[in-house]
Amino acid sequence: MKIKDIAKLAGVSPATVSRVMNNKGYVKAEKRKAVERVIRDVNYQPNEIAKSLKNQKSKMIGVIVPKISTETASRVVDGITTVAKEHGYQLIIANTNLDVEEEIRYLNFLSNKLVDGIIMMATEITPIHEEVMSQLTIPIVIVGQKLEGYTSVLHDDYRASKAMVNYLIDKGHTDIAFIGVDPKDEAVGVIRKKAYTDALEEAGISVSNQQFAIGDFEIETAYKSMGELLTRSQPTAVFAVTDHLAIGAIHSISDHGLRIPDDISVVGIGDVKLAKYFSPPLTTVHYMFKTSGIKAAEALFENIQTGVRKNQDIMIDFQFEERSSVCSIIK
Repeated sequence: MKIKDIAKLAGVSPATVSRVMNNKGYVKAEKRKAVERVIRDVNYQPNEIAKSLKNQKSKMIGVIVPKISTETASRVVDGITTVAKEHGYQLIIANTNLDVEEEIRYLNFLSNKLVDGIIMMATEITPIHEEVMSQLTIPIVIVGQKLEGYTSVLHDDYRASKAMVNYLIDKGHTDIAFIGVDPKDEAVGVIRKKAYTDALEEAGISVSNQQFAIGDFEIETAYKSMGELLTRSQPTAVFAVTDHLAIGAIHSISDHGLRIPDDISVVGIGDVKLAKYFSPPLTTVHYMFKTSGIKAAEALFENIQTGVRKNQDIMIDFQFEERSSVCSIIK
């Protein structure tokens, strides 16, 4: 049913129906009641897409995620959804499956008047990303990476990682292996590694290339990386830059006949749900991923509503979670 049909049943003009529905302009009381009665009787639902086109707003935002199946992505999206609902918006979720070219395609696709703004969970930002983003006429917020000229929602990767390595040092560990990821990911691949090396150097502990294993984010890769580390030497502790990598390392250590934490202590970053219930429960840093989604959405809607692009870094705090995967070796 269209507005003109409502108008015919109510005995008024289509313009009168429009004024009643949008609560704009003067309408005589009897005509307003007639229109409202017809709308109620026929259970009329306005076409939200048509309304949004008229208002030049799609009432949708785009969310680009590197891998929707991960717990991190789901928690961030949960936070974004919470805020979007409050603003009467819906989400279009684009899953790139860690494909950089797919991210570029989605940036172009979503920005073509399809959404009012974009939130991108970034793992790698290339010059091509920056070129495409510079041409966008809609606001964009980055989650997980810092990018000059844009609002970025960040976790304090350096401080959190350094706190974790210092915790191991305080427990007496000096031979601490490192399981990391490709440096294309600035936050996880570069910043967390720098925190590790800085913590060791500040404690007067030498850093050896033999202690490093760099791969991707998969548990299987961490399992293999830990096995390779054990062929070189047996560290007393392992710092993995994500919980999933820590879990892969724990499986590998166990399969080599060693015990956690008696023989090797293991820590991670992120505090995925499994970390608390793993055997042994994993010492890690709790990242507030849902909060980062909420903050990203709040910043985006502020840009959408004011038309003013605020370029700021929003830092999300963390919480240390001490569990049973670490033992003290201080004598």
